[in-house]
Amino acid sequence: MPSTPLSLSFDRRRALAALGGLALAPLALDAQAQAFRPGQPIKVLIGVPAGGTQDVLTRAIAQQVRDALGPLIIDNRAGAAGRIAAETVKTAAPDGHTLLLGTASMMTMFPSAYRSLSYDPIKDFVPLINAARFELALTVHKDVPANTLAEFIAWAKTQGDKLSFGSYGAGTPSHFLGEMLNRAAGLKMVHVPYRGSTPARQDLMGGTVPVYFDTVGGAQQMLPTGRAKVLATSGEKRSPLMPNLPCFVEAGYKDVVATAWFAYYAPLKTPQPVIDKLRAEFTRAVNAREVRQLLLQNGMYPVGDGSEALLKTMREDTARWAGIMKAVNFQATD
Repeated sequence: MPSTPLSLSFDRRRALAALGGLALAPLALDAQAQAFRPGQPIKVLIGVPAGGTQDVLTRAIAQQVRDALGPLIIDNRAGAAGRIAAETVKTAAPDGHTLLLGTASMMTMFPSAYRSLSYDPIKDFVPLINAARFELALTVHKDVPANTLAEFIAWAKTQGDKLSFGSYGAGTPSHFLGEMLNRAAGLKMVHVPYRGSTPARQDLMGGTVPVYFDTVGGAQQMLPTGRAKVLATSGEKRSPLMPNLPCFVEAGYKDVVATAWFAYYAPLKTPQPVIDKLRAEFTRAVNAREVRQLLLQNGMYPVGDGSEALLKTMREDTARWAGIMKAVNFQATD
């Protein structure tokens, strides 16, 4: 009958389509299942050399989340003041296995510091958690003839532009704390940027650079060596970690305030269930007693803010640092 071939042809096409659908279904399910692989390593990119407080924070979290998520592996991608790390995570597979430890510098200062930044801190990443914040401190080499902030200001004025100060990177809170003190106290210190805190501390203790604006935790690490002195901290009030030292505000420099933070981010388009799982486990880790104690011992305050609070902090800090950079006419060149 004429209708038979047509019927067979139609049925064959339909059967082939069905078989094709069955063949594709496992692939779709497999791709969905591979969005996150519990137990497989999660790489956390850190934009500074190994040995700093960012490593301390991430290792502390790693110990807490290993059972639920798998091992956290630190990948120190030093260079370009952390921009290499951010660029790498921006283009990483959005599967929850590559994360960024973003700093206040990378995520709120660089948009104003660099004319053409290769990533957008808000549009290119999914914020997970603001894990910790910290203050900075004015540290000087042991041979600097000053034991108080007032004595340092008086001495620094006699040095003019012959006096240099180190920071852990151009366009960072460490850098701009020095610039703010220059403006507030009428100093002319010349900025010397380093690639991270470790080499800056080494040069301060060795006397290569006489002044360095370190994190409070880093300053605490140098004190036992006897090769550095700490004169003031950068919060709005005295640091609980160094209560015997004045903050710049207390000393009359009300605009010399600098606090910073460390937050974790995933690449854009990471599935929401993966984001939720990572955020829940990282939050639990930061709130663990052992982690909180370790952070305080290393000059950091546990935060634990989620995405909404972190985005609010990012927007507010971006606006504040933009104004400061404009005031000092700063533009990054590297």
